Amino acid sequence: MNINILVALVNSNTMWSTQIAIIMIISNIFAVSVGRYAIQVRNLGPSIPIAGLQGFGLTELLATTSLGHIIGAGIILGLKSTNVLN
Repeated sequence: MNINILVALVNSNTMWSTQIAIIMIISNIFAVSVGRYAIQVRNLGPSIPIAGLQGFGLTELLATTSLGHIIGAGIILGLKSTNVLN
């Protein structure tokens, strides 16, 4: 597939707003909280001793926030496609 066709299909007028930021923050908090209890093998990397995340390492934080961004992007794209989010 030609890259020009893909570039033409992308909506270029997407603006960042407070609503989008709140959705992304909530998605990341949700993913971290689920990952805190779902990840069975922890402490493989450097530990993060802040915000009550004792025993929660850097690798776990990066993994859960990556999942949070994927969830958040899906929610934002879904809400934009149904015109719920402007």
